[in-house]
Amino acid sequence: MLVFATSAASATNGGRLTTGGGEPIMAAMIESDAAQPAYTEAHASAYPVEYMAGIDLYNAGEFHAAHDAWEERWLGPVGPAEKLLLQAMIQSAVAFHHLEIGRPGAARRMHQMAKEKFARLGTPRFMSLDLEDYQRQLDRSLLWLDEVADPRTLAPREVVPPVIRLLPEVMEYD
Repeated sequence: MLVFATSAASATNGGRLTTGGGEPIMAAMIESDAAQPAYTEAHASAYPVEYMAGIDLYNAGEFHAAHDAWEERWLGPVGPAEKLLLQAMIQSAVAFHHLEIGRPGAARRMHQMAKEKFARLGTPRFMSLDLEDYQRQLDRSLLWLDEVADPRTLAPREVVPPVIRLLPEVMEYD
């Protein structure tokens, strides 16, 4: 079983997340993160609802649902830069979902693919997301998967997923 420390564990189930098979994943609240909102009303007005919903779901530790929200937007008519960002965010969310269901090899591959997409995006900020900060958090959470040739041999670790907080400025996007 993988242990997650998350800033948005559900209050309705005593702060426990569960795997796809219903097995509990222990979670701890990180008080300093819980007090800060992820975005402002200006962000909610300026950006697509699927992008914002994905942020909320991701920060709540609902990685598969965040994937679904971002994928709904990604499948629609979006510009190339937004499509690349959404792909990277989807892949980073799926990496944590794979950890939840005990697939560290798949998690490592999704992390690698997300990093490649962020690099192709070629900008430090997009849609008010500080991509450099997000990637640092992502690497802190997942680089342990690169320690061995086969990550399935690694013992589960406590993982603190990134917390998505948009920058104050609303940015233009394609």
